Amino acid sequence: MDLTKAVLAVLFLSGIPAAGLAGPPADGAVSGKVTLLGTPPKFKPLDLSKEPDCVKMHAANPLFPDNVVTGPGNSLRNVVVYISAGATDNAPAPSSAVTFDQQGCHYTTHVLAFRVGQEVKISNSDPISHNIHPIAKVNREWNKIQPPGTPAFSYAYDHEEFIPIKCNIHPWMQGYFVVLRTSHFAVTSDDGRFALPDLAPGHYTVTAWHELYGTQSKEITVGAGETLSLNFNFTAKP
Repeated sequence: MDLTKAVLAVLFLSGIPAAGLAGPPADGAVSGKVTLLGTPPKFKPLDLSKEPDCVKMHAANPLFPDNVVTGPGNSLRNVVVYISAGATDNAPAPSSAVTFDQQGCHYTTHVLAFRVGQEVKISNSDPISHNIHPIAKVNREWNKIQPPGTPAFSYAYDHEEFIPIKCNIHPWMQGYFVVLRTSHFAVTSDDGRFALPDLAPGHYTVTAWHELYGTQSKEITVGAGETLSLNFNFTAKP
């Protein structure tokens, strides 16, 4: 008799169901798409006249605001989708830093999401000075000038918060740090899609946040090994 049959025999004689040998339930996942309903706003090119070097950089390719960016089928970019309730994250924040660069007189990442306690590494790749000013209310507010050619610096936040960022030198430069407790989050790109893998079976609240259109939340129940489809629709403002 092999070992498995011997264990099953012992369980049978002891009145313990064989299902007791099963491992933990398989993780599930949530995936979907964020779409903007209606006509996206039509933005004018940003006025860079305060900084002649920026004007030269964008003589052929003007800069436009990043607060509403749509893709194919009005898919909506820069939406943070995350588990806002139901997930328990006991793992420490990642030891690797996320990066936030200033290049071409704008932030290369408009919305940067990362964990509480995780470092964000901030750099300036431009030949001109910038000022990074995250306007936190729950965390400590700070601002720091970065002359060209200076080394990157790192900072970590202690509390969950959605933090607007600006450059005090170039007012058109705006973005967001999204500091989250949960490790289950995604930021939509051009196709508006997101995926939240590695969810233990259970009940969750999934929230989608956009800087202009606010937040939406939906309740879901994820089964073992199940991948749920979940979509969010925001409505364009007139």
